[in-house]
Amino acid sequence: MKSALLAAVATSALVLAAPASAQGVKIGILNDQSGVYADYGGKWSVEAARMAIEDFGGEVLGQKIELVTADHQNKPDLATAIARRWYDVENVDMITELTTSSVALAIHDLSKEKKKIDIVVGAATSRLTGDACQPYGFHWAYDTRALGVGTGGALTKAGGDTWFFLTADYAFGYALEKDTSEIVTANGGKVVGSVRVPLNSSDFSSFLLQAQSSKAKIVGLANAGLDTTNSIKQASEFGIVSAGQKLAGLLMTLAEVHGLGLQAAQGLVLTEGYYWDVNDKSRNLGERFLKRTGRMPNMIQAGTYSATLSYLKAVKAAGTKDPDAVAKKLKELPVEDDFAQGGKVLENGRMVHDMYLFEVKKPAESKKPWDYYKLLATVPGDKAFFTAKESGCPLTK
Repeated sequence: MKSALLAAVATSALVLAAPASAQGVKIGILNDQSGVYADYGGKWSVEAARMAIEDFGGEVLGQKIELVTADHQNKPDLATAIARRWYDVENVDMITELTTSSVALAIHDLSKEKKKIDIVVGAATSRLTGDACQPYGFHWAYDTRALGVGTGGALTKAGGDTWFFLTADYAFGYALEKDTSEIVTANGGKVVGSVRVPLNSSDFSSFLLQAQSSKAKIVGLANAGLDTTNSIKQASEFGIVSAGQKLAGLLMTLAEVHGLGLQAAQGLVLTEGYYWDVNDKSRNLGERFLKRTGRMPNMIQAGTYSATLSYLKAVKAAGTKDPDAVAKKLKELPVEDDFAQGGKVLENGRMVHDMYLFEVKKPAESKKPWDYYKLLATVPGDKAFFTAKESGCPLTK
């Protein structure tokens, strides 16, 4: 019954796309479009991929580029059913975005089995290019290691040397807590405790009370999307920040800051791989995206643009959509676009690029719509991410 239901849902998700011939190039955006991560990636990532296809010219190797999209509802079994149908029946060549680490890990395994390329953007776990790496799998915008180095390292060095984590109770949360904890302790800090919080929680009170009673200087929010904004709102109600503890949004993007508003988000320190106002290239992408959608992209949406564009460049350079040839080109070509400049893809599939440490502005400091961040530091890519050798990927020698 369950498998039949999944198949039915997967089929209904594909109504958006007409069947394609195996000769065309077909890209799938598989992400959360209705749940806790709907603003974090969602339909905005679909629009970013559409922009990339248009910017590329709409065709490659003389064939039309098609885009399909589906909502995986943060369920690995549903995501796998959709992806399997896309690969086996719909002739999808590459799947990208893949919000939610448990989903991304499942699709990573399926892509290896089917010899199909996936480029993860929305999911965070560094395991994707670590022990779970595979020849056709790539990881683009950021990962838990880069977030730990950026936010965890900066706050610990600034005197925030005791930490308590509110951790999302699945693969992403565990990886983010682990990678940040390692950076905290390497910088002389101490983790005094943590608590695991179910995905899509509405009441954080018992977890916040534990954080409060820990007396930790930093309460690390190892969650994302609406879970982060809800925990920040409720932390304010408990007076956690006013009593002297500091909140660290370990995975927070422009979308969540926008949802909170500057009054509630001011002073938060966070790390992103993209911000629309960093340079002329980021502004070009941001302003074009704003005209289409009425909002600026975060690093997930901008990263989806880059991943889609990079895949198409690799297909063109390879002269074929054969996954082995395209994967080879993805690892050879530099990543130069409006998301990343000077980016490079390592042997384990990790795309390395600069990350940025920001502080959210006070309302009085914001001069125009979407003017939300002060740049505190640029973290060079080779400092932010594991090297291929450090990652633990079995593909690396």
